[in-house]
Amino acid sequence: MNKLVMLGALLLALGLSGAAKAYDGTKCKEAGNCWEPKPGYPAQVAGSKYDPKHDPNELNKQAQSIKEMEARNAKRTETMAKTGKFVYDVEGQ
Repeated sequence: MNKLVMLGALLLALGLSGAAKAYDGTKCKEAGNCWEPKPGYPAQVAGSKYDPKHDPNELNKQAQSIKEMEARNAKRTETMAKTGKFVYDVEGQ
C-alpha cells in the first residue's frame, strides 16, 4: 500500500512537471514579448475583418459620466461649505 502511494505521487509529480513544458511553439521577439497570431489571423487587427470598429460615443460614455460625477461632487461640497450639513441629493434642491 505504501509503495502504491509513493508510485502515485511520483507519477503525479512527473505529469505536472511535463505539463509546464508542453507548449514551446512561440517565437519570442524578446523576453516577455511572445505574442504571435494564430494561423489565418492577421498580425495587425486594425483594418482587418477582426477590427471591432468601436463607436466613439460608446467609448466616451465613461468619460462623460465621470464629468457629471465631478459636477455633482462640486455641488455637494459647495452646499456643505454653505450650510455645514452634507446633502447627498443636491439635484432636488
